[in-house]
Amino acid sequence: MAIEWSGLTPELALRLERDADEPLGSQLREALRDALRSGRLSPGERLPSSRTLAADLGISRGLVQTVYEQLSAEGYLVTSAGAPTRAAPALRQSRVEPAPSVGGRSVAIDFTPGLPDLRSFPMRDWVWACREVARTASARDIDYGPSAGSLRLREIAASYLRRVRGVVADSGGMVVTTGFTQGAALTLAVLKARGARAVAVEDPGHPAMPSMIRRAGLQAVPVRVDEEGMVVDELRSTGATAAILTPAHQTPTGVVLSPARRLALIDWARQVDGLVIEDDYDSEFRYDKSPVGSLQGLAPDRVVYLGSVSKALGPAVRLGWAVPPAYLLRDLAAEKRYADHGSSGLDQLTLAWLMESGRYDRHLRRMRKTYAARRRTLIDSLAAHAPHLPLTGLDAGFHALATLVTDEAHTIAAAAERSVGLHGLTPYRSPGSTSNAGIVFGFGNLNESAIAQGIEQIADLLAR
Repeated sequence: MAIEWSGLTPELALRLERDADEPLGSQLREALRDALRSGRLSPGERLPSSRTLAADLGISRGLVQTVYEQLSAEGYLVTSAGAPTRAAPALRQSRVEPAPSVGGRSVAIDFTPGLPDLRSFPMRDWVWACREVARTASARDIDYGPSAGSLRLREIAASYLRRVRGVVADSGGMVVTTGFTQGAALTLAVLKARGARAVAVEDPGHPAMPSMIRRAGLQAVPVRVDEEGMVVDELRSTGATAAILTPAHQTPTGVVLSPARRLALIDWARQVDGLVIEDDYDSEFRYDKSPVGSLQGLAPDRVVYLGSVSKALGPAVRLGWAVPPAYLLRDLAAEKRYADHGSSGLDQLTLAWLMESGRYDRHLRRMRKTYAARRRTLIDSLAAHAPHLPLTGLDAGFHALATLVTDEAHTIAAAAERSVGLHGLTPYRSPGSTSNAGIVFGFGNLNESAIAQGIEQIADLLAR
């Protein structure tokens, strides 16, 4: 579909060399041909009027009209009296082709883990909050602001984390980030600067974490996860002085770090003068059991708490927070300042309005019911078509792990042939891991009908 620029005639950046031997008309023709062939101008896109382009380039309008007429005759442009000049709709362009989808096959029903319901973003509430920001923002709010984040958002977020997650937090002790990934990267940079060499990760665990740790110049050490979470006894022998984990809802097994393991982990951190990095990624969504409080609430001097709104609202809202021990706060804030001089101030104020108004809590309550219904559909569908399949990790979040006895890669490939996207456990495991094969079923971004249909289409694959 052609792009329709509203309002005044669109601008077009072209460069003419007045000292060159080539006439200006020839230069203009070649510059426009290049813009049309390369895709800078899309098929059907409107060009500047001859009067506007002439004024922008400092040349005569007649010269521009002559070039437009010649390119129209060559089939590059479409011109007509009383209508804007446009790029030809059928113009063949030499564009870089997008990379094919994973596996080279697109699917109709995709059980991608980690995605919330993208269609349920509270757009009306977000627009309302944007209007409130526009109505109340001062000139100071348009400035860069503190690199640690808007004081207003930090006050409200700290209050929310104390109330909902049991985090020991106040506005002066947290840094606003662009999400968990940045929070982790900043923390790893601080650890590296302070002499850390190795960071323990869950096995299986977050697929991107080992590479993120290596990019920070540190060694990633896998530590096994069992039904109680990370095995702390094995952590003690790694030589790591930091560990990053998901204690409230482990990725991808879904297990909760047991009370005994929590205490053992904190004891380990104190013994090695180390640090625990807590990824609290989807803790707002719990179903059958009481909420699990943050690990940071037990030992704020040994835990960096990282959270974001990417699961609660949507990944496009690039905002989150880091609550570090007091002795790391200055270093973490400095890393944030060097990284980007602070997150978007207006977006921070918008989120602050959304949270303070109660609309954020209302959205979470609504989504808990939505995800609970989808979770129930997944459980019932698998019980009907593959009752032997062990299913874990259903106490919270919007993914579950099914352990397989069949070949994981073959099951995924066969499902893709039926237009069902499955995601295996292999990317979550460390090289050489001997844990069972499995499928990580994400149900956050699928409605109940799609979940039931998807399981039915691959029932025989799961039943083998």
